Amino acid sequence: MLTLYRRHKPTCPHFSEGRSYHHCKCAIWADGVLAGREVRKSLRTRDWTKANRMVQKWEAEEQIIERAAPVTLADAWKSLLADLVARKLSDSTIRKYKLLERQMTAYGEEHGLKMPAQFDLDVLSKFRATWKDGPRTAGKKLERLRAFFRFAQKRKWVPDNLASDLRAPKVFLCPTMPFTREEMLRILAAIDKYRCEFSNRGAENARRIRALVLLLRYSGMRIGDAVSLTSDRIEGTRLFLYTQKTGVPVNTVLPEFVLKALDATPRVTAKHFFWDGTLNLETIVGSWRKRLSKLFDLAKVPGGHAHRFRDTFAVELLLAGVPIERVSVLLGHQSVRITEKHYSPWVRSRQEQLEADVRNAWASDPLIIEGTKQVQIQ
Repeated sequence: MLTLYRRHKPTCPHFSEGRSYHHCKCAIWADGVLAGREVRKSLRTRDWTKANRMVQKWEAEEQIIERAAPVTLADAWKSLLADLVARKLSDSTIRKYKLLERQMTAYGEEHGLKMPAQFDLDVLSKFRATWKDGPRTAGKKLERLRAFFRFAQKRKWVPDNLASDLRAPKVFLCPTMPFTREEMLRILAAIDKYRCEFSNRGAENARRIRALVLLLRYSGMRIGDAVSLTSDRIEGTRLFLYTQKTGVPVNTVLPEFVLKALDATPRVTAKHFFWDGTLNLETIVGSWRKRLSKLFDLAKVPGGHAHRFRDTFAVELLLAGVPIERVSVLLGHQSVRITEKHYSPWVRSRQEQLEADVRNAWASDPLIIEGTKQVQIQ
């Protein structure tokens, strides 16, 4: 059994009365035996009623139930980032979480917020209002913010995941914009202009960029996969790799002229075409994006970007009658629904069926029937 008492300060008027007096505001302690063990412990409260409830709970549980110290924002982020590393997430994903950590920490320091529990819904809403990102990036950042508070909620650091109550920004899908065949010819022709633009190693870079353009167009690869491609992924005319974004295996073939362009490329290392395999891949991809942007300017192709080669690859296959399920596999999509979301308007059989449905509807339209008769009379 535990007995409560006040541990009077020397300055307390009731110091001489000892444990018999407990109506002051001095610290409350518990003394006695709990589960066969002697206990003398501060309850870290000056509220007698609250102290009584704590002791009753200890005696019911036959153990001292310590109240966990509040977790700081810094400790919470440290734990989450360690968990992300343990889960083997990509470096780019972890960097995005670290960016959110820096932004959230800076906001907390500015507004005196040191613990995750201090970020209520109103604070979270104001914090999000400081983001300067576009709708798509802001939506992804909100997903990471929700993941942080979900991680904290599971560990009882916050009572609720209030970030889940923040509505995601409205994102308008970018239209699928394959290059026309005329645009592709202009892009390839502009490579000669690109070589002339850069006298220093211009010829080498022109061969590299030609190989990259053809690889992107005829493999449907994302630029990150293309830039990091190694020669051991090509056997004969067959290309096999696991996509970086989803880890989905892709097995396809490349035309001979694309393979010849790759063979003619001055390699960065013995097996790397466009990257040395050691520098930060995102930085190198960014450099290649800038080179492609310069090429699009020279070709006078507005709105050009690397993903449009992937769109061109998919659309040309669909227009040739390849089923969308097979195109989905070649693109390395995790689900055919993703492919349908972006490319269904170009499915040839679907378009032919839609046109046939429209023509069938004309057959019973009195205006069209009458108009046809008048044309025949004339």
